[in-house]
Amino acid sequence: GKALNNDDILTSAAELIQKGHILAIKGIGGFQLACDAGNDQAIEKLRLRKQRPAKALALMASNVEQISNYCLISEDERALLESSAAPIVVLQQSSTSSKLSALLAPGQHSLGFMLPYSPLHHILMQKLDCPIVLTSGNASDEPQCIDNQQAIEKLGHIADYFVLHNRHIVNRIDDSVVRKMNGQTFFYRRARGYAPTPLLLADEFNLPQSILALGGELKNTFCLLQNQQATLSQHMGNLENLQTYNDYLKNIKLYQQLFDFEPDVIVIDKHPEYLSSKLGRQWSADKQIPLIEVQHHHAHITSCLADNLWPVDNGPVIGVALDGLGFGEDGTVWGGEFLVADYREFTRLACLKPVPLPGAVKAMIEPWRNTYAQLTQDRNWSDISSEHSELPLTHFFQQQPIQLLDQMISKNVNSPLSSSCGRLFDAFAAALGICQQRISYEGQAAIELETLITEANFDLATPYPFEIQPAVLTHINTAPMWRALLNDLQQNKNRGLISAKFHMTLAHIICRMALNIQKSTGIDTVALSGGVFQNATLLKMSSELLSQHSFRLLTHRHVPSNDGGLALGQAVIAGAQYHQHVKDISL
Repeated sequence: GKALNNDDILTSAAELIQKGHILAIKGIGGFQLACDAGNDQAIEKLRLRKQRPAKALALMASNVEQISNYCLISEDERALLESSAAPIVVLQQSSTSSKLSALLAPGQHSLGFMLPYSPLHHILMQKLDCPIVLTSGNASDEPQCIDNQQAIEKLGHIADYFVLHNRHIVNRIDDSVVRKMNGQTFFYRRARGYAPTPLLLADEFNLPQSILALGGELKNTFCLLQNQQATLSQHMGNLENLQTYNDYLKNIKLYQQLFDFEPDVIVIDKHPEYLSSKLGRQWSADKQIPLIEVQHHHAHITSCLADNLWPVDNGPVIGVALDGLGFGEDGTVWGGEFLVADYREFTRLACLKPVPLPGAVKAMIEPWRNTYAQLTQDRNWSDISSEHSELPLTHFFQQQPIQLLDQMISKNVNSPLSSSCGRLFDAFAAALGICQQRISYEGQAAIELETLITEANFDLATPYPFEIQPAVLTHINTAPMWRALLNDLQQNKNRGLISAKFHMTLAHIICRMALNIQKSTGIDTVALSGGVFQNATLLKMSSELLSQHSFRLLTHRHVPSNDGGLALGQAVIAGAQYHQHVKDISL
């Protein structure tokens, strides 16, 4: 055959996309899978082959005008889309818009769009009159492919055709994902276009030590801290995946070379099983350098402090850390925490009342288990089921092995106690029939629960009741909310209204706890962190309530509130401890 020039290749590629084929395209930071965003069959085929049944797929459009056919775009959002970083921007779908496939983001009102950021993308998009799906070239849970041979082996069963070139990809890097909330830019994933741009820190971090923080297990990033700058790596993903872990090791070496970095101190999460923490313990032992272990939620809060250039000696803040889970210091799993914290230390003053996670790991992917544990924390199931015998929820539970759950919970077998706010979201969503049986990606139940809410629901919503049980460690007991929820379900109330009431309840809990802590400590600054604050509704409601009570509010700006920001928090905790050490010596 005759050698095709690049333009011919991309003309053929555009034609194949229009015919409903899936293409694997070698991009800048890795392979991407492309198909027509208006073609249900092509998207269904992609989801099936990539084993990604429900998670939203990223889209590329040729320009902002094209995106405005489908989404509402503010001036700020336009600026983000057209910026040199060219991230994926999560936008609100417009109701009047022409429709793309409903399979792009099932159960959601938003779409993630980006504009072309390489010559190849520009030329390809000029040949198409409709946006395309452009998602990372990998099977579910694996890292993106970066070399041609590997791509042909790994993506051969997903893609119908390949667009290859011979330029080497040295450093795998994902697309960044951002969203405008409350007039601010929030990161879901900080990678291409932003990492490894260093973040400036408060003056006190101008230390002689070099600090390497190894991050968490999910959404992993690592962080180098030296000379008042924190260099946070690009998003790496879940370290449980062997290829991701190998990638992580490779990138740490690469960054050490790039930034001429040899750590004097290693910082890790206290979790005994995180691979990043095991690596840190090994490294510290081999090289005989100090190891600092940091509690997960303390690192979330300090990551928010660093993100706001909070000075080290500014005193503590009220830290609200809400996420899926992190290793607690008392043998339970934490995730709904109210702390008083500065860079050096923290005190845990309150948490959501711990509830069992029946099945432990299983409870993270099967939301109904959490619903059952929440409902039966203060009542037994036979009372609930006789009182609410007609509810679809009751019928659902009658099909489940609940006797087994009762035994696990009562005998404390594989049912760790947890104050996780992420699991509370899952439990509540499943009570409304959302993702009851299982979720297919992290956060799915919470995202679909939030999506139910309409503007009209807000006006009618009032918070559910909850109890604050003061003790050495205050518990926030949501049992009264669950009773009220069952009555709302009994009366067949609108699910959007019920979801709005739930979000409002959490915002009220946050504000009420902040006021209580302020009363006993005099602190008037609140820092919000953890993956739960990726929820725009909760962030907005909490911010409004806290502002009404004149709190100074710190939220994330340059790094994600999820575990992608953890390494920054770990690094500054170590930095602050060293700063204190230096100060003590000079006194």
